[in-house]
Amino acid sequence: MKYEIGVIGAGIVGAAVAYRLRTVLPEATLLVLEKESEPAAHQSGRNSGVIHSGIYYKPGSLKALLCSRGRELLYEFAAREGIPHERCGKLILAVELSELPRLHALYERGIQNGIPGIRLLSPAEIPQYEPEARGVGAIHVPVTGIIDYRAVVQRLLQKSQADIRYNALVERLISTESGYEIHASGSIYRASYCIFCTGLQADRLARLDGLHPPLRIVPFRGDYYELRPEARWKVRHLIYPLPHPTYPVLGVHLTRMIDGGVEAGPNAVFAWAREIYTRHGFSIRDTIEALSFSGTWRFFFRHWREGLEEYRRAFSRRAFWRSVQRLVPSLEMEDLVPARSGIRALALTKGGSFWDDFYFVAKERSLHVLNAPSPAATAALALAEVIVQKALQTWKLSSSVPIAGS
Repeated sequence: MKYEIGVIGAGIVGAAVAYRLRTVLPEATLLVLEKESEPAAHQSGRNSGVIHSGIYYKPGSLKALLCSRGRELLYEFAAREGIPHERCGKLILAVELSELPRLHALYERGIQNGIPGIRLLSPAEIPQYEPEARGVGAIHVPVTGIIDYRAVVQRLLQKSQADIRYNALVERLISTESGYEIHASGSIYRASYCIFCTGLQADRLARLDGLHPPLRIVPFRGDYYELRPEARWKVRHLIYPLPHPTYPVLGVHLTRMIDGGVEAGPNAVFAWAREIYTRHGFSIRDTIEALSFSGTWRFFFRHWREGLEEYRRAFSRRAFWRSVQRLVPSLEMEDLVPARSGIRALALTKGGSFWDDFYFVAKERSLHVLNAPSPAATAALALAEVIVQKALQTWKLSSSVPIAGS
């Protein structure tokens, strides 16, 4: 069978794209290929489960615009589909007087980004929202929420009505006059057009498609702790520090999960493998690809101080505890129980800068989502609108595939 469109990757971006395709191409034959045995096996299922507000992002950037729209689309989808979620709000704390200028600058950015209902809080007002939190000032962001992204991915795929094939690792792409011949785990699939939403493997799939992307995916691992049940009362919802001004992380934060547990984390350290989640996980291929790229070393030299601090937190529960105790002083080290890890795809340039926005590379019959950083999960439904629009612009649709609304 030949499909009109093949989507490679069943994380939240791929699932949202398949769902969007079904909306605008209701009669199209759709294929989703996923190399794992289940959807959302990597970044989509291993993040903090936060629905972001969009306060952090550069005003006017694609991240800022898509986060705001995607946030509301996600809340609507979750409510309509009965997916557990909560619009619980969060605090962003300044814990030292020297941080107040950055707090005020972030508040102004939130105003520019049109974040509804944000408020600057005095130290006395902080306990009204989080009784155990302490700081010299804070921003309350009421539209931030929590959700189970695995459940979202599963529902999006279900509603896409696509032919979904798991354990299908794409090993070879052959371009033909009418599209692609996709060789995946011993099977051959054919599609007129392909959209690649492959996260940690995005640059590799682009190269497999004959492209020469300017970005290299370098993996960074984040470790989480859980609060023991007796300590969960110390965190009502979400408590964040101010993000680092130059290092691409939001900082170790406290997050109440949709199941009632509370997580602390993640940190962010260079990972020696793209998809091995233990602290000592190692892949020869992944390590060589990362360390043979000049941008990786330039990034290391630029951020060596921050990197060392992150590694210290990765191997010292005491150091990790001190980071969260800055936000909630009553937390004890014994309150932290080691939990899971996640790996994020950091897209680096040759100059050692991280690409801080979505990035796409297109051919006549394919579109690659080369970089989908946080808030990709929050923005997924809005991001899918952009991806599908770009795909339709580069693909001459057959008259036999009607577009809804056309």
